[in-house]
Amino acid sequence: MRAGEQTDASGQGPVGRGGAGRGPAGRGGAGRSTGPRYLVPGWLTRNVFNRAVAWSTRRGISIYGSRVLAVRGRRSGAWQRTPVNPLALEGAQYLVSPRGTTQWVRNLRAASGAGELRLGRRSVAFSATELADADKPEVLRAYLRRWKWEVGQFFEGIGPESSDADLVAAGHKHPVFRIDSAGGKC
Repeated sequence: MRAGEQTDASGQGPVGRGGAGRGPAGRGGAGRSTGPRYLVPGWLTRNVFNRAVAWSTRRGISIYGSRVLAVRGRRSGAWQRTPVNPLALEGAQYLVSPRGTTQWVRNLRAASGAGELRLGRRSVAFSATELADADKPEVLRAYLRRWKWEVGQFFEGIGPESSDADLVAAGHKHPVFRIDSAGGKC
């Protein structure tokens, strides 16, 4: 992700280039899979919804739990920011990527799980661990219960009522990180 690049409100990487099926190098056309799954947001999401959510979250107004995720860029080392929807479940917090292996996912992996969650002027540093597919069903189910109206289209028929087997099978398309330690509440 380049400095200043816009991202979508569900925290799903850069917007405005390429189509579905883009590979890790950003090459490949729609319908051609050259790498991990990544669904690029459309114009309305990119230019209206994401900007509105990011603007309000930066000013301390959380929209249904939104935060700004800040992670060091894997190439530039500069802070890259994107709005996300952290999920609180049974005393733990999780980050779910409905659009797949987005830029924030790649950056968080490269940063060994180190990042920050921001709301207005408050910033909380954290470390995170990526969950194995077998550990995702309960988290994905809770995430879909809360945000299916916003992100359900990216789960291709999977919903909160889906079986554990269906959620495990879909797990490889949706990276999930457990926030292991945070310096406070944001």
